[in-house]
Order: sequence, then structure tokens, then C-alpha cells
Amino acid sequence: MRIDNLVIGFILLIFVFGGLNLYVASRLYCWLVLIVPVNVIVYIVVYTLLMLSVVFGEVPLPLPSSINKKLRWVGGYWMSVFFYLLAFFALADLLLLIGSATKLIPSDMYQDALLCSGALVVLLTAVVVAYGLHNAGQVRTVSYNIELDKGQPNEIGIVLIADLHLGDVNSEGRLEAVVREINSLAPDIVCIAGDIFNDDYYTMRNPQKATRLLRGIEATYGTYACLGNHDGGSTLPEMMEFLEQSGIILLNEEHVRISERLILIGRLNFSRTGKFGELKRGDFSEIISQADSTLPLVVMDHDSRHISEYNKEVSLVLSGHTHRGQVFPCNVLARLVFPFEYGHYQKGDNSPSAIVTQGVGTWMMPMRVGTKCEVARITLRCGT
Repeated sequence: MRIDNLVIGFILLIFVFGGLNLYVASRLYCWLVLIVPVNVIVYIVVYTLLMLSVVFGEVPLPLPSSINKKLRWVGGYWMSVFFYLLAFFALADLLLLIGSATKLIPSDMYQDALLCSGALVVLLTAVVVAYGLHNAGQVRTVSYNIELDKGQPNEIGIVLIADLHLGDVNSEGRLEAVVREINSLAPDIVCIAGDIFNDDYYTMRNPQKATRLLRGIEATYGTYACLGNHDGGSTLPEMMEFLEQSGIILLNEEHVRISERLILIGRLNFSRTGKFGELKRGDFSEIISQADSTLPLVVMDHDSRHISEYNKEVSLVLSGHTHRGQVFPCNVLARLVFPFEYGHYQKGDNSPSAIVTQGVGTWMMPMRVGTKCEVARITLRCGT
């Protein structure tokens, strides 16, 4: 019997995650018992529940949605703590090993070094996580100026956001600040480059409030979106209904003419996270064959790895997906994974300009360290 590769990957991921948790749990316990009495049974039960909250926050149990939402909340915060406990304990143990091997730490002082390293790890974790949680709540603006030789001489203001991840921890809490920031820029067009949701429509805490806030976006020619890898699955119809009620025009392998000034195209993400029902990613040449090639062509395509599919006939590609790694040191690793991980790129003379935003939300861990939640303001100067 053939087992799907995704199932095998998920099982391996669970084993790896379990092993890393065993390391952190044992290391944290070894430090705690040096300073306070610890009931090992209680400790194991509490830690196991925290670990499982991460798993079942992402893979909901057949329980009432209110319980699953609480599990996601607990799991998101614990994953933030676990991530940096793991990183700092690993670094501390490496330094202890080097110190012990080189005799920089005498054997009779090893216990004291273990105690001090544990205290430092817990302190650093608390500081970094607190900073990361605070930083994720701050919405900032980054600006780009793009000059195009196509179209009549004019200037178009585009605001780009991506990766709202509505339904994830604190995602809806920052939505009001996001809308306020967008409106302060007085855009002509707002583009949402995918991952509006977080896999399941029903993970949202207050869809009615989110709808009201999104309807408050003020853009001269409207708000447009494409679907990302977390937008889909069994609740795709509810997601599409939500977008319609929110005044957001969804472009799925189709284009729209913006006031004789540009052509905006929305691509469907090639997704392995959520399925899109009957919707399929099509042949791009068929889409642009129906568009006015004398106007600038702007494409929303969620995953920046798709940028290489486009040539000079496209003026600008707008993407997200990468989160720029979201937390250190993942922001360093993101540069190795994604050819275009953040910012403004143009590969060559025959390639379009591309802007990859680091996103305005967070995924899994409700924090940002070394990155920021951003709104991208793009001034498009045509006919230059």
C-alpha cells in the first residue's frame, strides 16, 4: 500500500519535534532542580500538555472550535518560548562542552556553570520572546519607487500587503492598525498578495469584525487579492464569501483593467498546504493574451519562487510568502531557501521588477525577531 509522501513527512516531523522537546524538557528540568524542588510527574504532565498544544493547534482535534482556538493560542505562545529555549540551550551546551574540553571550566566548577548557563538561557529567552511579541504588534511602512517605460506618463500609488494569516494568534488584533496604516498612505490600489487566511476559515475569532475593518480600506480603485498556500482547503467557499463581503476583489488567473492606467493580474498559488477545489493555476500566456499589452502589467503571485516564470512583458510582480524568515536566525536561512526573499529585485534586463514583502502578519509563532510586520508603499511611475 502506497503511503503519501506528505504523511511520511508529517510523521518524521513529529519524531523530530518530539526529540527536540525531549532535549529542551530534560535540559530545563536539570536547571530547575538546581534551584527549586520539582515534582517530576507534574513537570512531565505540564510540559507534555504544552508540547501537544503546538501539535493540536496546527492539526485541530474533533473538539468544539472554541477549545481548538485556545489550543492554537497556547501552542503559538509556547512555540515561541520553545524555539528560543532550544536555540539558547544548544548554544550554552556547546560552550559548556568547549569549556570543559579545554579546561577553561574546571570540573569542580561545572555544576555552577550549568546553573549559571541555565539562568542565562531562561533570561535571554524571556527577553527575546517579550521583544518579539511586542515587535510583531508594530506595523511599519517601507517605500519603493518603480519607473516603467510603458503606458501614458502618470503616477500610481500601490499599497502591497501579504500574509495576514487571519485566524492565527494575534492576527486579528493587529488588523485595525494595518487598515489605519494603509489608509494613511491614500493609495490608488491595494494589493493583497495571498495568505489572507490561516488554512481554516473557522479559526478566525471574529469574522464579522474583520469584515468591517477590511471594508474600511480606502483606495481609489479598490482592493484586490490573490490566493496563497494557506488560502484554501475545505473552507475555501467561506473564505471567498468573506472576501466578497469585505469588499476585496479576488483575482484567480484573471486580470482587471485599472482606469486605463494598468492591468492587474492575480495568480493562483501552486499550493501544497490547501486545495483550491475546481480552481487551477493556468497558462499565463493565455491570461495576458486577453490583456492590453500597451499598459503596464502588474502581477500578484504569492510565492516569490514563481517570479522566474515572468519575462519583460510583465512590468512588476508582487509577492509575499517568505515572511523574511520571521524570526532570527530563520531570517538568515530564508536567503538560502528563496532566490528572492525580500525587497526589490530585477534579475536582468529581460526580467520584470519584483517586490517581495515580508508580510504584515505572523505564522505559528506570534512574534517577529529581526524582521517586522510591514505595509509596502509602491510609487509606480509610468511612461518614464
